[in-house]
Amino acid sequence: MKTLIIGPSWVGDMMMSHSLYRTLKANNPQIEIDVMAPTWCRALLSKMPEVNRSISMPIGHGQLALKERYQLGKQLQKQHYDQAIVLPNSLKSALIPFFAGITTRTGWKGELRYGLLNDLRPLDKLAFPLMVERYIALAYPKGDIHSAADLPKPLLSPKLVVSPDDVLQSRSEFALPSEVSLIGFCPGAEFGPAKRWPDYHYAALADKLVQQNAHIVIFGSDKDRAVGESIMQKMAHPEKCINLAGLTVLEQAVNLISCCDAIVTNDSGLMHVAAALGRPLVALYGPSSPDFTPPLSDKADVIRLITGYHKVRKGDSQEGYHQSLIDIEPQLVFDRLMTLLARFQTDTTKE
Repeated sequence: MKTLIIGPSWVGDMMMSHSLYRTLKANNPQIEIDVMAPTWCRALLSKMPEVNRSISMPIGHGQLALKERYQLGKQLQKQHYDQAIVLPNSLKSALIPFFAGITTRTGWKGELRYGLLNDLRPLDKLAFPLMVERYIALAYPKGDIHSAADLPKPLLSPKLVVSPDDVLQSRSEFALPSEVSLIGFCPGAEFGPAKRWPDYHYAALADKLVQQNAHIVIFGSDKDRAVGESIMQKMAHPEKCINLAGLTVLEQAVNLISCCDAIVTNDSGLMHVAAALGRPLVALYGPSSPDFTPPLSDKADVIRLITGYHKVRKGDSQEGYHQSLIDIEPQLVFDRLMTLLARFQTDTTKE
C-alpha cells in the first residue's frame, strides 16, 4: 500500500505527526509513506525511518494558489497512491489529493471539505483531547475508532533517529565541549513573550547549573537570538554558555539537542523535538496548555502553575512575560531538573 500524507506546517505538529507514521508502519510493515510538507520539514522527516520520501510543498502557508495545487496534484497521479491522509484541517490542504485522483482521501471534517475528502471523519474534540490522538486515529478504518479510549495502548510516541556521524559533525562545526555536561535551553516561543519563561530566570538557572560544572547551549531560530544574548548578559559566567540561536539550521539543532544531557524549554516546537530525541526535559507552560499538546515522553516534567487555556499574546510585565511564567522560580526548575538527571543518569547512549 502506498500512502501520501499532507503534513503540518509547524515544528511541533510535524513532530506529533510522527506518531501516525509509526502507527501506520506498525499496522502494515509493507506500507510506503510519502509526506508532503514545507521544505524545512525534511530535516525532521529524514530522521523518521518510517517515511519513504519527503515531497516539498512549494506553496507558502496560507496561500490558495489553486492553479499550482492543481498542477501538483496532476504530477502526483503518476505515483499511484492508494490513500491520502490530510492532517491540516483547511480546505486548501485537501485540494492536492483530490486533484491527484487518489482513491481514498482521509481526514477530519475540518473546513468545508465535503467531496474533497471521501473518508471524512466527524471530530468530537472531547473524545480526542490530545492532538496526537487525533493524528493516530486516522491510521484506522473509520468505524473502528470512536474515541481515544479505542486506540491501542501504548500510543507510539515520536522518536527521531539521529546518526552518530551527524552528531559528531555538528559538534565539531560548533566546537561543543565533549568532557562536560551540556544542558540545552530553548527560550523562544512562536507566539511571543507571553509563552516564554523570563530571560532573567533562565540566567539564574544557568548560574546554578554552571555551579554543577555544566555548560549551557541555547537553541532557537534567528528571532530567538536576542533572547539568548539577553540570557548571557544576565549570567554571572557567560563564558560557560554558547548561544546557537539563529546560527544552526534545523538539522544541526536536532543533532546537537540529541547530545545534551537535558533540556529546559518553553512550550515550543523544539520542546517536541527534544521529547522525540529521548532527552530528559523540563517543559515550562504559562497561558498555553499541556492538555492538548504536551511533550510526548516519559522523560518530560511539565511545570505549570495555572489551569485552563488562556489566549494571551502578551503578558502584563514590561517585557511582555505572563505572570504565570514569572511565578515559576528558577530554584523549582533546578530541583526538578536535578531529579530528572538523577533518574536518567544511566542513559549514556543519548539515543
